[in-house]
Amino acid sequence: TLMAARMTDAHRRFLQVLMSNGITEGSEARKLHQHCCETDKVYYAHDKLDDFISTINSHLQPLFMQIRKGASEDDGRAHYAVVNLAETEVTKMASDYTETELELFRKTMDLIILSENGFASSTDILNLADQLKTKKMKKKEAEQVLKVFVEDKWLSEKNGEYTLHTRCIIEMEQYILSNYQDVARKCNICHSLTIQSQVCESCGIGMHLPCVRKYFRGQTEPRCPKCNEFWSCDTP
Repeated sequence: TLMAARMTDAHRRFLQVLMSNGITEGSEARKLHQHCCETDKVYYAHDKLDDFISTINSHLQPLFMQIRKGASEDDGRAHYAVVNLAETEVTKMASDYTETELELFRKTMDLIILSENGFASSTDILNLADQLKTKKMKKKEAEQVLKVFVEDKWLSEKNGEYTLHTRCIIEMEQYILSNYQDVARKCNICHSLTIQSQVCESCGIGMHLPCVRKYFRGQTEPRCPKCNEFWSCDTP
């Protein structure tokens, strides 16, 4: 059984790299899997990455940790991150950031999740900087903190617009679903949390853009997978 499978040096090496990266893209994880197996001289099969990860997860279970797979909301590519199941909310970040920085992050998360398109403008975020309860932050200082959040892969930035990085979505999915119950939704296709989504005007279900692309590929008239009404959003 998987629980009985031995954790080899290859597994440990793979886990260490994943933890130090914060998040690893699928093709990189596959290369890392091969490298770790070949270095440790253990059997390598290119289609057994999920089994390899399951063995690591069986050993992480008593530590309340898990390697989780998620997908980029931009292009649907797989990513892997190590999640600490014992820590809730943004406590994982508490050792790396000050209380004021964490408050800015929470407020940024509010703006992103409560927005219609899953983005928050730098102007709106920076306007929050002097309204923080822990300690007011100068805009220049807030800009630097946002830059660090992007470097650490908690936020993504494009043309002055911020959204949650894939790492953040994988690690904080349960926190977001339970704390933003009225607005947070899962994708109707892949059943993962969706921040940037297209929403059915008729029944309100949401789908990731890559999932929309896949689902409607080849269909002459796109219809909602749940209520079968015409999908009025422009399909990407």
